Amino acid sequence: MTTSAHLPADSALEPGSHGLGNTVTDRLVAANRAYAARFTDPGMDARPVLGVAVVACMDARLDLHAALGLELGDCHTIRNAGGVVTDDTIRSLTISQRALGTRSVILIHHTGCGLERLTEDFRHELELEVGQRPAWAVESFRDVDQDVRQSMQRVRTNPFLPHKDDVRGFVFDVHTGLLREIDPAS
Repeated sequence: MTTSAHLPADSALEPGSHGLGNTVTDRLVAANRAYAARFTDPGMDARPVLGVAVVACMDARLDLHAALGLELGDCHTIRNAGGVVTDDTIRSLTISQRALGTRSVILIHHTGCGLERLTEDFRHELELEVGQRPAWAVESFRDVDQDVRQSMQRVRTNPFLPHKDDVRGFVFDVHTGLLREIDPAS
């Protein structure tokens, strides 16, 4: 597994070129040029082949496609801090289900999540620093299993989502790579 964007030797940016130099973004854009040179249109549309939407944490340690054996086009992937079901997650799931045909929802939190160390005080600290209170909640938690249950409940009770029969939640262990299913009733 690679842990960073590696560039071909001839892709180095010259100082003063269109990019700002050798920033991370410059490296990623150069990597994209190499990718695009090999790219062939897979001929897919936006509907996921497996009819599933995966909601997961944005943590860089989670390689969801590899962990779930997914290929390009198999699923919709919705990621945010903690993998919690927020209003924006519901928006994405609603579009995924109603406009693009998904019927199953998989929720994935993970061990060692940064949201376990934050509190809603984070919003107050931001307000003190920038003079404006964020409109969003931090959605921090202390018990990852309970937060997965809460996220499953938010999906199952949302009136905008027509497909709620196959909603399952898991905790991904960042040390073993294994998923542990969470019983919604516990």
